[in-house]
Amino acid sequence: MTIYDACESGPQLRLSRRMRIVLFFLVEGVAALVIGFAALFVSFDPVWSAELPQQAVLRPSEARSGSLLFKTDDGYADATRLGIDVDLTVSGPTVRARVTQIFRNSTKDWVEATYVYPLPAGGAVDTLKMVVGDRIVVGDIKERQQARAIYEQAKQNGQKAALTEQERPNIFTNSVANIGPGETVLVQIEYQEPVQQNGNEFSLRVPMVVGPRYNPRPVVQSVDLRADGSGWGATTDPVPDRDRITSEVLDPATNAPVNPTNITVHLNAGFALGEVKSHFHQVRIESPDSTTRIVKLAEGPVPADRDFELTWKPAAEKAPSVGLFREHVGNSDYLLAFVTPPSVEQAQQKPLPREVIFVIDNSGSMGGTSIIQAKASLIYALGRLQPTDRFNVIRFDDTMDTLFPAPVAANSANIGNATSFVSALQARGGTEMLPAMRAALSDTNHDDADHVRQIVFLTDGAIGNEQQLFETISALRGRSRIFMVGIGSAPNTYLMTRAAELGRGTFTHIGSVEQVDERMRDLFAKLENPAVTNLAAKFSDATADLTPSALPDVYRDEPLVLAAKLDKLAGSVEIRGRIGDRPWSVTLPLANAAEGKGLSKLWARRKIADAEVARTTRQANPEDADKTILALALEHQLVTRLTSLVAVDKTPSRPEGEPLKLSELPLNLPAGWDFAKVFGERPRLPAAPTERRANAGDGKVQLAALKRSPVATPGPGTIQLPKTATDAELKMIAGVILLTVSLLLLVFNRRQTSSH
Repeated sequence: MTIYDACESGPQLRLSRRMRIVLFFLVEGVAALVIGFAALFVSFDPVWSAELPQQAVLRPSEARSGSLLFKTDDGYADATRLGIDVDLTVSGPTVRARVTQIFRNSTKDWVEATYVYPLPAGGAVDTLKMVVGDRIVVGDIKERQQARAIYEQAKQNGQKAALTEQERPNIFTNSVANIGPGETVLVQIEYQEPVQQNGNEFSLRVPMVVGPRYNPRPVVQSVDLRADGSGWGATTDPVPDRDRITSEVLDPATNAPVNPTNITVHLNAGFALGEVKSHFHQVRIESPDSTTRIVKLAEGPVPADRDFELTWKPAAEKAPSVGLFREHVGNSDYLLAFVTPPSVEQAQQKPLPREVIFVIDNSGSMGGTSIIQAKASLIYALGRLQPTDRFNVIRFDDTMDTLFPAPVAANSANIGNATSFVSALQARGGTEMLPAMRAALSDTNHDDADHVRQIVFLTDGAIGNEQQLFETISALRGRSRIFMVGIGSAPNTYLMTRAAELGRGTFTHIGSVEQVDERMRDLFAKLENPAVTNLAAKFSDATADLTPSALPDVYRDEPLVLAAKLDKLAGSVEIRGRIGDRPWSVTLPLANAAEGKGLSKLWARRKIADAEVARTTRQANPEDADKTILALALEHQLVTRLTSLVAVDKTPSRPEGEPLKLSELPLNLPAGWDFAKVFGERPRLPAAPTERRANAGDGKVQLAALKRSPVATPGPGTIQLPKTATDAELKMIAGVILLTVSLLLLVFNRRQTSSH
C-alpha cells in the first residue's frame, strides 16, 4: 500500500482529493531529497567518525596535549608521551637540579628515542640514571667516542641503554635504546650551577626548549686545474654538527603542545627572603619559614616552550655584598666567592662620552613578540643617549644595513631618523650574524681616547655557528666592549654569555615587553657608570688554582664570582681593583667561609670553560686545551664536548631478530615565535641558495643567504599524511544520482497532478 492509498482509505481522514494528492507528492519529494542528502553525508562518515586505533598514523594536528609524535615511514605516530620533571634545590649560592625524562612507548615496535634538550650553559652535568621497571642503572663518564661505542654495542645486543652527550654547553642529546612495546623508561640527569646575582636580586633560569638554529651553508672553494674544467674543491662547514643540534619543530597552529614539564623549586636562600617572583609562569609559593620557599607551577605541567625564570630578593633593603663558601673534597679545599664592589661615582669629573653601536637582529626567528621587544628595547636605548655621545645602528637578517656611513652625534635629528628606521623593521630571512658583528667592531676612530666605545647587540642568538662569532670577537674586539641583549622566550644563553665574556661586557635577558624598561634601565646603569677594572686576587697562605685565571671587569651592581682549588684552607684572600679612577680592595678571611655544596664541580666546570676560551683566543693550542678539558672532566665526572654519560642495563630485553626503529622526538616552537617567519610562508621543499648583496659599512660583502629553513626541518606541508583512502567519491556520485532522480520524480509527479 502506498502513502497515497493510506491517505485515501483512512476512514478517520476527512481531506479533499486535491489535498491528498499534494500531501502525497510532498512526502515523496521530501523522502527522495532526504535519501540523496543522506548519501552525501554518509560518504564522509569514515573520515569524520572512524576511530583511529592506538597505533594508527596521525596528522600532527590530531595530537593530544602532551603527546609525543614519533616519526615513521608513513608520517607520525602518537607513540609515546615524554613527561619532564625538573626539581631544583637552591642552597645559598648553588643550585642542584634533577631532570627526569619519562619515555613511554605505546606502539607495537621496539624503538630508540633521541631527544635534543637545553640546560644552563654554566651547568655541570655529572649524573645519569636509567630506571627500567624496578631496576636503577647508574651511568658512567667515558670519553665521548668510547661512550658512543658502548651504547651502540648495547643497542645491537638488545639491551636497554641511555646516552647523554653535549652538543653545546647548553644543548644536550639523550638517546634511549630498546624501549619495548608498552614500556616506560625513566632517564634522570643531575647538574650543579651557581645562582646568578644582579644588585639586590638573585635568580635562576631553566631553559626548556632549543629554538631552531640558522646554520650557514658550507663554503666550497674550487680551483680549475684542467682545460676540461675539472678540478678539486675544499669544503669548510661552519656548523659540522648541524644534524645533531637540529630537531623537528611542530607548527603550533596545527599541533597541540608536546613535552609537558613540571617544575618544583626548593629555595633556601640563606637569608630572610622578600619578594620571590616567577616572570613567565604562574606559580604557587609556600613559605615554611623566613629563609625558605617552595615554588610550584600553579596549574601543573606546562608545555616546554619557554624558559622558566625565578628571582628572589632579601627582606632587607640590600643584598649581602660578600659571600664566601667552602667544600672539602679528597685532599683539596674548594672555595667560591661572590664579591659586589660598592657603587662609587667618579669624583669631580663627568663620565667620558660614549660611542655606542647598536645592532638589532631582524631575522625570521625574531618574528612574533621578539621583534616587538627588540625594537622597544632599542628605541628606549636611543632615548638614553646624551648630546656628547655618538652612535650608529646596524640591522641584519641574511642581509645587512648600516644606518649612517659613520657614527653620528646623538642630536635630536639623528635620533629621530634612527627611531623611524628601527620602527619600520620587520622580521624576515636568515641570521647571518658575522657580517654585522664585524661591521660593529670596525672602529674607524680607534685613536679617539675621549670616547668609550660600546656595542649593544640585540638578538635571540638562534645560530649554530657560535664558534665563528667567538673567533671574530676575539680577533677584532680592540677597545670595544660588547653588551649582549638576549631577546625572546628561549634565547641562546651560551652564545650571549660567551660573547659578552670575550667582549668584556655583560649579558641582559629581556623575555617580555613588560621587562623592557626595567632591564634596559639596569643595562644603562652599567653602560653609564665606571666598571671595576684591573681586578686581581691574592691568597696570603694557600696555594690556589683560580678560575677565571684572568679576572674580568665587572659593572655596577654585578658581583665578581671566582672559584679556587686550595691546598689548604688558611689565611685570607685579598681582591683589589679600580673603580673609575679610585683604587678599591677587600680582604676575606678564609676561616669565615660557610659550608657549600657542589663547589668542586663548579670549579671544574669553570676551568673547562677557561680552556675552551683559551682555545678560541689562541692562547692555547687545540691539543693542549683538549687534554686539559678531558683530564678535568674525567677527574670530576662531568659531561663535556669530549666526554659523555652512558648507562647500560645488563639484561637483554629486545628479542633477537626483532627490528629497532629510530624515532627522533620533535620540539615545540618557542613561545612568541612566528612559525611562518622561521620556516617560510608556504610549505615547500628547500630551494637552492641565492646570493644577495649586503652593505658592511666598509665595503660590499657577498653573503650566501639560505632561502630555506634555518634548520633541516620540513614544514607542515612536507608531512606525509595518513593513507585514509575510502570509497567516499563513489558514495558522493551515488548521492548526486539519487538526488537528481528524486528531483526528476518530483517534476514528473507534478505534471501527473496537473493532468488530473
